[in-house]
Amino acid sequence: MRRAKITIVGAGNVGATCAHWCAAAELGDIVLLDIPQTENMPKGKALDLMQSSPIMGFDSNVTGTNSYGDTAGSDVVVVTAGIPRKPGMSRDDLLATNAKIVAAVSKEIKATSPNAVVIVVSNPLDAMVQQAFQVTGFPAQRVIGQAGVLDTARYRTFLAMELGVSVEDISALLMGGHGDTMVPLPSYTSVGGIPITKLIQADRLAQIVQRTRDGGAEIVSLLKTGSAYYAPAAAVTQMVEAIVKDKRRVIPCAAYCDKEYGVGGYYVGVPVILGTNGVERIIELELTAQEQADFQRSVDSVKGLVATMNKLMAAS
Repeated sequence: MRRAKITIVGAGNVGATCAHWCAAAELGDIVLLDIPQTENMPKGKALDLMQSSPIMGFDSNVTGTNSYGDTAGSDVVVVTAGIPRKPGMSRDDLLATNAKIVAAVSKEIKATSPNAVVIVVSNPLDAMVQQAFQVTGFPAQRVIGQAGVLDTARYRTFLAMELGVSVEDISALLMGGHGDTMVPLPSYTSVGGIPITKLIQADRLAQIVQRTRDGGAEIVSLLKTGSAYYAPAAAVTQMVEAIVKDKRRVIPCAAYCDKEYGVGGYYVGVPVILGTNGVERIIELELTAQEQADFQRSVDSVKGLVATMNKLMAAS
């Protein structure tokens, strides 16, 4: 049986950790790519991972490269390329810089792996996945953003910590943009089938929801340099597994919504069925009035972000 070919663009902390998780789970053969300026760095990380395989007992092949030619024919391409926000850098500066990087990567993906499913991780996530969709010209279901899996995992973690229960018993859902306007959904959150509102008071639940929204910033403040990468990489790996194994998992992803939820042609976090073709179907839920209002505010924020990105790209 042919192994899936999984390319990860960007060999930094998120990309390399994603390669680690995917290889250890034997999801396919991994190509870890970074820009030529990094020279042999991706090769070194790939070789180090390969040398762990006899110890950890996996047979995935991991290679490192600076050439997109080595990625040709990939089944899944994960895009982690981009820069973090630096001191003195405005939000628009970050947006413009990463939009150019993602555009360049997307052109290479289109040329070398025209049938791939693309998972975008680069930030600002909602704009970057829209950019990848615009540049590749791929069908919308084959371009997806990773955010909902990570944000939901943070939400579930905080709920499990609060209640002193296993994370495995927490079932939760989160929608909207990746950032301050994300929308955790208490009406679709339960613990062992028990509605979360029966276990946690509304004011305390609101605090947990806010901590979820601030989850990435909290880690950045603790690390001082750099940002989260273990959980983001694990989230990507769950998505890759759903695709290469055609598991048809019901998970939240940044998916292209047109008529769905009345979004009108933008990528936002919604629950989807994820399988070999990417987004097999978007699941539309009945939201409470407050959840609907919060979701619409999040969608409006995403639209503003994309409009700014397109304006900056047109001016460059």
